[in-house]
Amino acid sequence: MIVQVPGLMDSAAFLAWAEGREGRYELADGRVIMMTDGSFGHALVVRGLSKALDDRLAGTGWIALTSDLAVTVGAKTIRYPDVVVQSRDGKRLRDLTATAPILVAEVLSPSSVTNDLGDKATEYLNLDSVSAYLVLSQDEPKAWVWVRNQTIFPAGPEVIAGNDGVIVLPPLAIELPLADIYKEFPPPDAA
Repeated sequence: MIVQVPGLMDSAAFLAWAEGREGRYELADGRVIMMTDGSFGHALVVRGLSKALDDRLAGTGWIALTSDLAVTVGAKTIRYPDVVVQSRDGKRLRDLTATAPILVAEVLSPSSVTNDLGDKATEYLNLDSVSAYLVLSQDEPKAWVWVRNQTIFPAGPEVIAGNDGVIVLPPLAIELPLADIYKEFPPPDAA
């Protein structure tokens, strides 16, 4: 499949261009970037995190959504995080972007490590509405966690690892045990 990628564009032009198009794309500083598909491990972590969030957010005003909903992180940058949590209020069914995400999560792929822990971390942490950014390993129970402390984020992430690790998210008043997120993972010797 040959895709004609336009030159530099802003967020609104990108969303119009990308809607209904085959393939997955992001916009980074005005440039269209084709996204690759994830692995089975990646999909298991996204599924586990989404389910763990759904279980804990049931009956609240928050909803966890997967990578179909974009996040505008700048005039020329649109990202599709693996999981985003936002308020249920005020959303219309045809909205293409999260209006005020409180939590954004990415699952690492070999090709995304530098971006997820670098540029994307900077972009998400600069959004006023975001109170937590999570990056999860697709290979083992491990998370890099940034949680806003009233007004600012810490200089670096808290690293939580192992099945006994727990991600504490005061902005949502929930805790996410890594064992719940990774419970469908095969035993280490079977991976």
